[in-house]
Amino acid sequence: QLQPVESGGGLVQPGGSLRLSCVISGFSLDHIVIGWFRQAPGKKREGVSHISRTSSKSAYGDSVKGRFTISRHDAEHTVYLQMNNLKPEDTGVYYCAARWPEYSDNLYSREDEYHYWGQGTQVTVSS
Repeated sequence: QLQPVESGGGLVQPGGSLRLSCVISGFSLDHIVIGWFRQAPGKKREGVSHISRTSSKSAYGDSVKGRFTISRHDAEHTVYLQMNNLKPEDTGVYYCAARWPEYSDNLYSREDEYHYWGQGTQVTVSS
């Protein structure tokens, strides 16, 4: 069973940084597309960032553009989400989602396009 596992969340002050990790053990990332989503208290889950199978394409939500960077390190079975200049509105549970198997180099942004989900990691931005 393919199971994404997130880590790296925590409490950080506004303006600070965190790096989230999504590890997929036991599977090659060659045919896996990864997306990061988040859910703030009382709000619907939203897409944060997505990266294609070969890393040739990536996309970001409007609210995080210029502050977040997604990268994949296939040899480590890991996809990272570097989050800089964090704001209180970035607070929420961050989920890693995987789409597998995938043979194209497309980007996928909708929740229903992903098949496997992690349990989430809490990010709290507060002074």
